[in-house]
Amino acid sequence: MQLIIAAVGHKMPAWIEDGFNEYTKRMPPECRIQLKEIKPVERSGSKTAETAMALERARIEAVLPKGARIVALDEHGKDLSSVKLSEYLTQWQQDGRDVALVIGGADGLDAGFKASADMLIRLSTLTLPHGMVRVLLAEQLYRAWSITQNHPYHRI
Repeated sequence: MQLIIAAVGHKMPAWIEDGFNEYTKRMPPECRIQLKEIKPVERSGSKTAETAMALERARIEAVLPKGARIVALDEHGKDLSSVKLSEYLTQWQQDGRDVALVIGGADGLDAGFKASADMLIRLSTLTLPHGMVRVLLAEQLYRAWSITQNHPYHRI
């Protein structure tokens, strides 16, 4: 199984890339994290948020592997603890399908995309910078994996 983080946004600051890479390199080969960056749609006066999200949806769908479980990040998604995420990670590994965790652009994710996702989750009720979401998501995936392995990284 591979974990794909599909994120709208590119050209992140070095500290974002460093933080993200720190957690991805800790993951074992059987549960690798791969980043797929999606260029955001340029917002001009004629494009509404809905138009931008629809165009970004097409770009997102183009990078997702066929048959992958789609987990969309959304402020109205399910609020998970790290332990609960580790339980989902175990289920996903047993299922054997790749899992794509999708981070939308500045306007969020297209409503139709969210409706078709297998699951909606949120990292926080706070509004977070998109680059930081990558780092936090990678850290939480590493933490979830460490919980499944009884690794001392996660302390209750």
